[in-house]
Amino acid sequence: MRRAVLGLLTLGLLVSGCSAEKDAVASGTEFVFVSPGGQTTITYDGPDRKALPEISGSDLMDEGKRIALSDYRGKVVVLNVWGQWCGPCRTEAPELQKVQDAYGDRGVQVLGIDFRDNQRDVPQDFMRDRKLTYPSIYDPPGKTLLALKGYPRSVVPATFVVDRQGRVAAAYMRDLLAPDLTAILDKLTAER
Repeated sequence: MRRAVLGLLTLGLLVSGCSAEKDAVASGTEFVFVSPGGQTTITYDGPDRKALPEISGSDLMDEGKRIALSDYRGKVVVLNVWGQWCGPCRTEAPELQKVQDAYGDRGVQVLGIDFRDNQRDVPQDFMRDRKLTYPSIYDPPGKTLLALKGYPRSVVPATFVVDRQGRVAAAYMRDLLAPDLTAILDKLTAER
């Protein structure tokens, strides 16, 4: 019952937010996600970009280490919400590794948030088997996702591209291939 009520509240926020602001961003300086007309790809330009609040948690591969989005300030960050249980994530993860390999030297960092994996060793094996080198925050209950205001946590995978100043430049509520990110990453890496 509680999940149903929360789901309806989330849906209500999404619907009401769709008509509230241009480019799906609420006023102020903090990012709030909404999906106008159910869009699955949303881009934000210059003054429409809003700061993403701090996101941090335990490193999936090293339990004693903490990772924070702010660790990568000054870089373009591809923040991906995933789970090893998610079929589209299985296809997307190697594509994100291609992004890391192709753009890492240009100031891009892929950062994952592993969500709904209750046993740490399973997503660790997933990352090792696919030779994924980018870091991921281990967050089974999705507490870090609360910082993504308005983001419907039932949408996995989801990807947010964050500019060098920590502002959201694009949001994707679908699985991606490496070429899907080329245009936005080329644009953001050229910005100073």
